[in-house]
Amino acid sequence: MINNISNVDTRMQQMGVVKATPSQVSMSAPPILAFKNTLLKEKATIRIKKIKRADNIVIPGEIDDDYVDIVEEDDGRAPQDSAGNSSAFNFFQLQPERQKTKFLKNCYVIDYIQSPKQRCGLGTEAVKMLAEKAMFDNMANGRIVTFSAPVWKESSPALFFYKLGFRFMEKDANAYMEECIIKKVPDIPPQIGMMYLPKSNLHRLLRYGELF
Repeated sequence: MINNISNVDTRMQQMGVVKATPSQVSMSAPPILAFKNTLLKEKATIRIKKIKRADNIVIPGEIDDDYVDIVEEDDGRAPQDSAGNSSAFNFFQLQPERQKTKFLKNCYVIDYIQSPKQRCGLGTEAVKMLAEKAMFDNMANGRIVTFSAPVWKESSPALFFYKLGFRFMEKDANAYMEECIIKKVPDIPPQIGMMYLPKSNLHRLLRYGELF
C-alpha cells in the first residue's frame, strides 16, 4: 500500500492538522530483511559420473534387460557336434555358436557418497535427488549403478543401498541381504559387488521416507 502525502484533504488544514512533510534524513534499508535466521542445511557429499553406451562396458552378471544392450556374435570357433567333431567333416552343416555379450547402457554411477552425520537422512536425500535427475534424463532413463566396496568393515554401503531399492547382480547376495534384514542382524558382513537400481524400484526410492 502506497500513501500519497501530497493529496491530503485540505479540510485537515482547517482542523489544525499539520501536513506531513518528507524527512530530510533518508536511511537506506539493508538489502536483505528476514524475520527468521535459518541455519543452512547440511548435505551429503556425493560424487557421480556418467557412463555412455559407447564406452563398451561389459556386464558379466545378471541384470535387468533395460540396463544392457545384448549383442550376439560368433565366438570364432568352428561348430562341433555332440561327439566333438568339427562340422566340416559332417554331412549336415552345423550353425556356428553365438556368444551373447551385455554392454551397459547410458547410466549414472555413484562413485562416492559420504554424509557428515549418520542416520539422519542426508545420504538418502542425495541419492533421491540423483534418482530424480536420472529419471528426467532421456539418455539415462533412470538407470543408476554403484559398486559396494567398503573401505573398512563398518563402512559397507550394501545395506544402505539395498534399503533404497538397489540390488546386486547375484541372486544369492540379494537373498542374504533380505535374510539379514528380516532377522535384524546387527552386524551384516560387508558385501562386495556391483549394485543397480531396478526400474521397478525407482518410484519406490523417490517416495522413500514418505511411505516406508
